Amino acid sequence: MDLAAQAASVGALAEPIRLALYEYVVARGEPVGREEAATALDLAPHTANFHLDRLVEAGLLTAEYRRLGGRTGPGAGRPSKLYKRAEDPVAISLPDRKYDLVGHILASGIERASGASGPDVDTAIDTAAAEIGRAIGAEAAPGDVAAFTRVLADHGFEPRVDGDTVLLANCPFDTLARSHTELVCGINRSFVQGVADGIGCDVSACLAPEPGMCCVQGRIGPEVSRST
Repeated sequence: MDLAAQAASVGALAEPIRLALYEYVVARGEPVGREEAATALDLAPHTANFHLDRLVEAGLLTAEYRRLGGRTGPGAGRPSKLYKRAEDPVAISLPDRKYDLVGHILASGIERASGASGPDVDTAIDTAAAEIGRAIGAEAAPGDVAAFTRVLADHGFEPRVDGDTVLLANCPFDTLARSHTELVCGINRSFVQGVADGIGCDVSACLAPEPGMCCVQGRIGPEVSRST
């Protein structure tokens, strides 16, 4: 879900009735019908139905149809429309943060190091970051700096090309980087290098901390520089 869609989803909760309906559905823990929600919140059924459907359109709820009361067959009546919380999470952070990604990297690294013959934790985490970066990069068009920057942009790094250097204006793991700088900067470097390798792009990731920037820069190789 892109930023515009995420903003629209969260914006749907700015309407007080929709927020109340969303909180009610989430708190129930099971699919909720229009009549139940309307009664609970003292709303007209058509009002509850309107706002519940807007929450479905916003991606915050999903709808399903089911006969209530266990009745089946002829005479059982029409299935009821029921609402429940959507499974896909919605979150907005400006600047962009990707704590799910760094969590995945850390968990993968710890699992790798947990075996009896596994590497030390730092090496395992760097390896996991590189492998995850390569897997993500491999999904993009091969051998293209523009593809490299698009992938990094999709993952919150805010890249921009300055001559033969790809500058990264944002650290998507910023809060962790502030308190665990050496660890997170190593993850960033390994991940960015993995993305470049997965794309097949002649870019070398290196640590080059600057105020207000990610600690990593990408140095574009001479052959790529001449073609960009």
